[in-house]
Amino acid sequence: MYKTKFKDGHIELRHVLYMTGKTLSAIGMVEIVAAITSLLYREWNMLFNLMIGIGLFFTISFIFIFIGRDTKEERFSWGAGMSMVGLTWALGALISAVPPYLSGHFASYLDAFFEVMSGYTTTGLVLIQDLDHAPMGLNMWRHLITYIGGQGMVLMTLSFLSSGMRGLLKVYMGEARDEQIFPNVMHTARIIWSVSLLYLVLGTLALTINGVLIGLPLDMAFFRGLWMFLGGWDTAGFAPQSQNAMYFHSLSYEIISMAIMILGTINFALHYFILTGNYKEGIRNAEIKSLFTTITILSFLGAFALKGIYFDGMVSFRKTFYHFISAHTGTGFATLYSQQFFYEWSDAAIILIVIAMLAGGSVCSTAGGIKALRIAILANALVNDIKKMIKPDSAVVVEKFHHLKEVALQDRHVRNASIITLLYIATFAVGTLAGTFFGYPLKAAMFESASALGNVGLSIGITQPSMPDALKIIYIFMMWVGRLEFMSVIALFAFLFKEAKEG
Repeated sequence: MYKTKFKDGHIELRHVLYMTGKTLSAIGMVEIVAAITSLLYREWNMLFNLMIGIGLFFTISFIFIFIGRDTKEERFSWGAGMSMVGLTWALGALISAVPPYLSGHFASYLDAFFEVMSGYTTTGLVLIQDLDHAPMGLNMWRHLITYIGGQGMVLMTLSFLSSGMRGLLKVYMGEARDEQIFPNVMHTARIIWSVSLLYLVLGTLALTINGVLIGLPLDMAFFRGLWMFLGGWDTAGFAPQSQNAMYFHSLSYEIISMAIMILGTINFALHYFILTGNYKEGIRNAEIKSLFTTITILSFLGAFALKGIYFDGMVSFRKTFYHFISAHTGTGFATLYSQQFFYEWSDAAIILIVIAMLAGGSVCSTAGGIKALRIAILANALVNDIKKMIKPDSAVVVEKFHHLKEVALQDRHVRNASIITLLYIATFAVGTLAGTFFGYPLKAAMFESASALGNVGLSIGITQPSMPDALKIIYIFMMWVGRLEFMSVIALFAFLFKEAKEG
């Protein structure tokens, strides 16, 4: 009777809870690394806080897995699969915020939740107080969150804990991943994590060596190198010190971090192709061409717009190009104080960097924003339409682009790219209006709205503990929908409405 009752009504809900429970348990396992860090540094209070968080993860995951234990062989519908992603990201952030809040480095639980959602969505806007004296375990947890979010918390579960599950393509695509490297979703997930772990070792090693060379003690060079890698590769922008990348005062450190930012914003599939010897794909790929074209154009226009601010070429490179790359890749590393954007940068430069933040990086990467592939698709569609208008009616216009393979440009590609682009622009406008409603200047409201929605993390000074709670909630929502590209969040609300209606 029990099974029959739920089979007709709430089987999908139980299935969603089962997979959500599996993912929450995986996050709890990762949090153990932060707890070990606190143990090594004898941070007993932070260790206790982290153990509370781990306990919450395992308790809630056990309950969810128990409720849905009879559904693991069921196949996800598209709505349920995408709803599971939206729910998991929301619950994961709510639980993950408990240890940071208990640490005493946040004015409220809302501030801790804001920061954790910022980390999971690889945004990088921060509300932590006295970061320079934060416990090692707290910093480790902050940066592990970005690593989980960058690759995808559900993707982590697909890689290690989803044996026997069916219909996993729906949850894979629910984390804003439009393509697979292999037909098998679990194989694709493991390849993505393998690529990330390879770069984790290489990037951390490079930054650690550089840190030692500029005078950091070995253990601090290692941890700062690890955390700065995680902030760069996952295009999250979190740093272990309040001055962000400016703390190091090192050109070599900035160059390495720029390379990591660019690597982090490139499609995982493209990384795999290049690492396995298909170097030509890096030249032929339409998304890469689009990404580097817009980065180059916006960076040089930005340098021109700031020509009266930075006269020295090297200073211009370190202050202009660094921040445009940081903005376009969705990273958020900064070598300026936030107020300098408002008081030093021209209005033209602000508009250009807002465009860069909204444009974003590659699909199937750690970056946010509209994405370079969609910009490439819309640009190709525009060029083809122009060709059709100026060529004779008898002329044949070949409509295709190269992205990992030759792809015929179809109406559905243009329609999907247009819908996501319009949703980003509309949400950006709403966020901007919200900022002005609370009394912030228009250019500041535009900057912060683009940073939250594009999952960037650069701030012009709005994001701080004293900002209105309502605006914090709006930015949390924008970070959430920006990372999941709207559809999973829309599916979650529709799914919950349907379940409530069915009683």
